[in-house]
Amino acid sequence: MKVLEIRRHSIRRAGDHLSQQGVTLARLVGQNLGPFDRVVTSTLPRAFETAIAMGFAVDEQNELFNTYGPGVEAEVPWPQPYSRYAEVLKNDGPAAKYARKLTKAYAGLMDFLAEGRSALVINHGGVVELSVAACLPDVDFTKWGDSVGYCEGARLYWNDRFFRAEELRVKM
Repeated sequence: MKVLEIRRHSIRRAGDHLSQQGVTLARLVGQNLGPFDRVVTSTLPRAFETAIAMGFAVDEQNELFNTYGPGVEAEVPWPQPYSRYAEVLKNDGPAAKYARKLTKAYAGLMDFLAEGRSALVINHGGVVELSVAACLPDVDFTKWGDSVGYCEGARLYWNDRFFRAEELRVKM
């Protein structure tokens, strides 16, 4: 079994960079994470900085993880709970098309890992929920709560496909 942990970036100040509060939060969360064999972030500074503040070197940045764009935003504006993203994925609109790209990217990451290993992805609110819902289309997300906060996300388990997940929340 392989594990993929997907998390939202930490607290930022106005602009693209983390605030000191965000660096502190990422450090605290990072103390209890890992190890990871591969760390991938979006290309936006706040995602990259979150991984570094958590204590992990970034192996790759992927523009696909930056944002889901205006078409998806119009279909399912952030913030929404996981269950709403799962509902929207039943249509074949922009959200479903973007979600398929995310799922393919995550599957490629899992193929890269050896058995029993894990990876970390840091991206953004909306992207986290949409991608988790897409990776596990048969899961009932109604009990997963609201949209992800800073440094929150999900841990997904892989055995030739994603088959289980657990919600990751941060108590602040």
